[in-house]
Amino acid sequence: MDAASFTLDGRSWLLVADTGDNGSRRGDCALLIVPEPEPADMGPDRETRVGVAWRIPVTFPDGPRDCEAVAVAAEEGKVYLLAKRANPHGIYTLPLRPAAGASSPMAERVGQLAPLPAAPELLQLLPVPAGAFRAQPTGLDFAADGSAAVILTYGEVLVYPKTWDETWATALARPGRVLGSHGLDQGEAVAFGAEGREIHATGEGTGAPLLRWRR
Repeated sequence: MDAASFTLDGRSWLLVADTGDNGSRRGDCALLIVPEPEPADMGPDRETRVGVAWRIPVTFPDGPRDCEAVAVAAEEGKVYLLAKRANPHGIYTLPLRPAAGASSPMAERVGQLAPLPAAPELLQLLPVPAGAFRAQPTGLDFAADGSAAVILTYGEVLVYPKTWDETWATALARPGRVLGSHGLDQGEAVAFGAEGREIHATGEGTGAPLLRWRR
């Protein structure tokens, strides 16, 4: 699972990625687009419901893939997805808004990530997030100004600068700049702040800390 916010046609939207597939065998993965609720309509003491505006089925050209890292490039009209349990980690895209009445498009593989930091050799023997699975991407976000992407793995937070004249696939194919080890038991979510000057990350489970880095 992952989520992303974006603006399209002057409206604010949320994308919810139902793409987790630990066994790499699901045939019903999808991206769900919903209108972002107004802040005045939300609160800790109320339940806010929104309908699905459109649904994008997710199928990969090289078979089912576990995917927990998704981000929206509204300026490209694309959604980017990173394969988690793969080596190398493939970069895929899907149309953000497929043409009405058209058949469901298959994700296009547009590149692959440079190797992500792995655990020290002895720690790699341990079947835990910070050990054998440390280099698996679990979160992805794009800065609103298009200047950088951020990837969260089970071990680190990495930033990928982007120039104005290149695609996100090009930026993500270069080695990222490691901000440091986050120390979360199981890091699962990462996002830029509204102005792109801060990066926030958190983990799975009740009471997981919220971490912040200033760019």
